[in-house]
Amino acid sequence: MDVLDRVRTGVLDHFGVDASGVDSASVTFLGLEPIEILRIADGDVVHYATLGGSRHPMGDPHDLVADPLRGPRAELVLSMRTGTALPGVAKALGVLVASPAVEGVVLQADALLDLGEQLWQGSSFTAVLLGESEIDPVTLPEPAEPVRYLAVTPVTATEAAWVRVRGAQALRDAWAEAGIDVRDPDRGAASL
Repeated sequence: MDVLDRVRTGVLDHFGVDASGVDSASVTFLGLEPIEILRIADGDVVHYATLGGSRHPMGDPHDLVADPLRGPRAELVLSMRTGTALPGVAKALGVLVASPAVEGVVLQADALLDLGEQLWQGSSFTAVLLGESEIDPVTLPEPAEPVRYLAVTPVTATEAAWVRVRGAQALRDAWAEAGIDVRDPDRGAASL
């Protein structure tokens, strides 16, 4: 079963683009297989979709033997308004999607992942909040679970602290109340 071919087809079909019209970057980490970051232009938004995190299912890091077929599988998609360059974002997304293999993290909606450094050069974001994406899950042959794309929303250190205290939905409510466009790479933090 070639998981990555299925996932690539699923994400390209979702955005209605051909592979030849998509830019990509490859990120490698010692001891891990390469992770590809697809850059998909879509009007005034650019989607950065990972490809490689779903090769293997995520599992409990305390299990003595990892199940090679069963367990959740995930990829990430970051959608940002165009107009601002985001140098370093491919590496940051690679680090985030590799975190299950490196740190035993299970990627899921409402998870807060802190990079400890800028998401891209010059940004005020050092963490991300994961949520449901509009990309349909990619079905794999039984008994493997489908691959889910999770939406990545950049957050500031203050917003990350708010999530830790109040929860993910409280931050989303604050963004909605303040009319904050979370796809704006130059946005400020929500007043909390």
